[in-house]
Amino acid sequence: MAGQSESTAIKGLDALYEFEREPVSQDKLHSGKHFAGIYAGEHVAGTEFVIGALFVAWGATAYNIFVGLLLGNLMAVLTWTLVCAPIAVRTRLTLYWYLRKIAGPVTTTIYNILNAVLFCILAGCMITVSASAVRIPFGIPEQTGWIPTDIRFVLVVICVGAVVVTLAILGFKKLAQFAEVCSPWMFLMFIAGAVAIFPILAKEVLGGQMGSCSDFWKIANQAVWTGTNPDGQAGVSFWRVAAFAWICNLAMHGGLSDMALLRYAKRASYGLYSAFGMFLGHYLAWICAGIMGATTALILKTTMGQLDAGGVAYQALGVTGIIAVVIAGWTTSNPTLYRAGLAFQAVTPGWPRWLVTLIAGAVTTAIACSPFVFTKLLDFVGLYGLLLMPVGAIVFVEHWIFPKLGFTQFWVSKKKLAVSWPALASWGIAMLVAVLIQLDSPLVALLNWMRLETIAAALAKIGFLHLFFLFIPVWVLTAVLYIIFSSMAGAREKFADDLEDSNSQQTADDPTEPPIELPKWAEKPKKADPVLWICAIAAIASLAACLILPLWVYRTGGEDYEQNFAWFKQILIVPTLIYFLTGTIWAVKRNKVD
Repeated sequence: MAGQSESTAIKGLDALYEFEREPVSQDKLHSGKHFAGIYAGEHVAGTEFVIGALFVAWGATAYNIFVGLLLGNLMAVLTWTLVCAPIAVRTRLTLYWYLRKIAGPVTTTIYNILNAVLFCILAGCMITVSASAVRIPFGIPEQTGWIPTDIRFVLVVICVGAVVVTLAILGFKKLAQFAEVCSPWMFLMFIAGAVAIFPILAKEVLGGQMGSCSDFWKIANQAVWTGTNPDGQAGVSFWRVAAFAWICNLAMHGGLSDMALLRYAKRASYGLYSAFGMFLGHYLAWICAGIMGATTALILKTTMGQLDAGGVAYQALGVTGIIAVVIAGWTTSNPTLYRAGLAFQAVTPGWPRWLVTLIAGAVTTAIACSPFVFTKLLDFVGLYGLLLMPVGAIVFVEHWIFPKLGFTQFWVSKKKLAVSWPALASWGIAMLVAVLIQLDSPLVALLNWMRLETIAAALAKIGFLHLFFLFIPVWVLTAVLYIIFSSMAGAREKFADDLEDSNSQQTADDPTEPPIELPKWAEKPKKADPVLWICAIAAIASLAACLILPLWVYRTGGEDYEQNFAWFKQILIVPTLIYFLTGTIWAVKRNKVD
């Protein structure tokens, strides 16, 4: 019986098919609400507490934050919409499988292994952030060093990682459903924390409550984004803030990794749904996290570098803040690990996706036990985007530019080559140039460590661009080199099946389609489910309470503020629990109706 049960479980897992090696069929495409939910859920994350606070530590000005982030996030949305989504909906393939047609199995294997490892590290960071909140009820000290100092923290990471891996195995639709429920509440938690805790800053700067927008701007510049770092030096520039917002997810949009998600989109315009993540997460959430982080540092009389996400959220939201960081970490690590599983599976064709994802999840959880992935997050984000982005440039060129130049698409596959030396050479040369022109290149530090100071000093003089600005010259250089090298290697050759191949690449992005389809409930009347609508009303009322409570605390400041703020942190858990109960029931029933 035990063997039969085990066999049944394996068959059930094998049934979680996600079109890993072939185009997604038309009947499996998803509506816009799934993409709104998954982008909001993934990018309104626990790491926003970290990044928002680090902008404060970097010494950005309020203008650089409010305007620079606006520009950078807009560029990210446009990159998803104009670069990634059109290729995804035309091919219906993951990048990991489409790249095989373009660059051959060897190149694809190298990319997929690198991509999967980097995504495992990133997902590990999200798990570490979630664990930083779970540690608080157990009295585990903050873990901000390179290695854990408490075995209990490791046990917490393993438990959190188990949940993340399970959700990633369940696949795209389960991820979207989970994010749909969580994302509205998570967004409100960032706003609630910032609003409720803000009077502490107002009292510090103004000696009382804020009375106007000019007061807010004064507080923001004097107590949050001061323009100087802890060393008293000038902070990061406007353009560095904007560039970071653009490259924060460079591997996913410019590097095309989000083909894994957008291949389920009905049309390329669905790339605009990334705005739910960029402007709710990488804009408002970073601003709110900066306010919470600066206030927490003031309360605890410490520096931003000694705070973790869990500590900041707990100070602003109490126990609900712990839940917020845990769930925010889950909703980000889930799709990241999902991508890692798809990348690994492309090089293990005999293995089912669930097994590969399970192994990737085990590696990710092991990485998450070391807080270094949390403490070096911003450097890692810039580095992993830069490493993976050139492959996106290669795919973009082959997909769009080659037909314009009269080159043959998929010439490597048609010549049955195992490796594409033009792809590898373009990628490698671009990375070498990036290392040479990068300001504060890690290679300089390595050479100094090897006591090669003369060479290190010479290399340091070459570097003139910060890591955040390298993506444009590297992308252009990769594209130009790939065109030149491919022309030399045989891309100009014509094959008998060129016409057949071009006709076989169907497009789902028909410009004659209406921009937005009617929702299913508008197509034909359906009998109302009383439980469905009762849960919907209760969930909306709970979200409203999560917004009204912090506004009440802010408005009733003054002498009663401390008492009201303490009560707010205790009572906020009530509408939170009601929301997740009723919201989950609503989401499950709604999907059955649809």
